[in-house]
Amino acid sequence: MAGTDEQMGRLQEKLQQLARQQGVLRKENSALQQQLAQAREERAALATQVQELQQAVSLMKLAAGSMNDREKKEFEKQVNKFIREIDKCIAYLSQ
Repeated sequence: MAGTDEQMGRLQEKLQQLARQQGVLRKENSALQQQLAQAREERAALATQVQELQQAVSLMKLAAGSMNDREKKEFEKQVNKFIREIDKCIAYLSQ
């Protein structure tokens, strides 16, 4: 019987140790999830900033008259896209 009691005691200790480990891992997982969410937000903000800067560069090139043909066509596509979006908004508001 003493052997069984010892085994039960060791088993209980192992279970308690595993429960503590689980708690630590849950906290670590939660912290990592928060870091991931923050990194995603930062990435989205940076992507938006890059897009805005690219548009600013295009406008500066247009104003300076230093666009090559390919850049002019890209710029025209962008302007046409904006015009279509504005037309859709106007149509939606007219309803």
